[in-house]
Amino acid sequence: MRYGTEGPVAVVGLVPVTPPAVAAAVAAGSAALGTPLTDPVPLAGSARSAVLRCRDGAGATVVVKSYPQDDYGAASFAAEAAGLALTGASGLGPRLLAADEASLTVVMSDLGDAPSLADVLLGGSAAAAAAAALLSWAGALGRLAVHAAYRESEHARLLAQYLAGRPGNRLLAELGDRIRGVAARAALLGVPEPAGLAAELAAVAGLTRATRYRVFSPGDACPDNNQVAPDGVRFLDYEDAGFHSVFLDAAYLRMPFSTCWCVFRLPAGLAAEAEADYRSAVCRVHADLTDDAVWQRGVRQAMAAWTMNSMGWLLNQALAGNAPLSEDRPAPGARQLLRHRWRVLAAELTAAGELPALTALVTDLLAATESWQVPELGPYPVLRDWPASGD
Repeated sequence: MRYGTEGPVAVVGLVPVTPPAVAAAVAAGSAALGTPLTDPVPLAGSARSAVLRCRDGAGATVVVKSYPQDDYGAASFAAEAAGLALTGASGLGPRLLAADEASLTVVMSDLGDAPSLADVLLGGSAAAAAAAALLSWAGALGRLAVHAAYRESEHARLLAQYLAGRPGNRLLAELGDRIRGVAARAALLGVPEPAGLAAELAAVAGLTRATRYRVFSPGDACPDNNQVAPDGVRFLDYEDAGFHSVFLDAAYLRMPFSTCWCVFRLPAGLAAEAEADYRSAVCRVHADLTDDAVWQRGVRQAMAAWTMNSMGWLLNQALAGNAPLSEDRPAPGARQLLRHRWRVLAAELTAAGELPALTALVTDLLAATESWQVPELGPYPVLRDWPASGD
């Protein structure tokens, strides 16, 4: 999600922002905040929420976010409210102003309008500005983890408060299920299951239940879920926020951007520098992440996890063709991105001599889809001439 001004009535993802829905959200936000809110303007949001910018009694603006009245909406509301409550003082995202469990409404501070990292990478920015924005994003993600360090029990209490007995977010459980189910997805392309694959997938899925090297994360670290402000990056969209393995976020810089639509290649040196910035920050929380053996193996496992996950949402689109993942923004085709994910993972695992059955699977998937005849994924145009070494 990116906060950006829309018209007076908009459709935000799958949540229709109709006049009655806007009125209900304004009323709920007013009640939660304890002051009347006026002048609602719908903003861009996710498929699971509707977002409004409103004015309070003093004329200042706040953001009201409303979620559907179902288990998924309740879990998203609780994750956002708890995440904002935990990290609002960091200055790296909005502050929680009010939350109402009954109406599933959050009121947060308004960070104003600024481009996202996706805007900078996909737009007409200068290469130096795009590189600086990427490094700022990586550093900010690490600082957010440091801010929340050693506060997982506090977060658990906040989450339980806002869940009010309802089911919690199943993001990590669903990720584990998709990883373990990869053999059935590969069979759709006529690729058989290599010997030993089930055990390796189980090991990779174990990352979703990891109890070591956990950090707080906004959850969906996609480049369009933030603002690149003059004084640094601010994160938006905490609907999947919580604590998980540090490697699941680190992999975003090496793949890059594990779950996103706005994916092109990053210059190797620049990506390595960004990863090093993130790693430097989180080593303040987990000192033994300075050990290359620990870090590199963890990042490779996370890359495997996200690549297997991508077969759960990209493969159906790829079977239908190579349609781009966005109709109005630069984006790769589904087949192009899926083959890129397999190719990058195969190279990482082969070089490390790890997960041989999984290496065989992605190698066979690449061979089975050679007939797709799609070009390799190119670089972000703004960084096309960036030195490969990052010098």
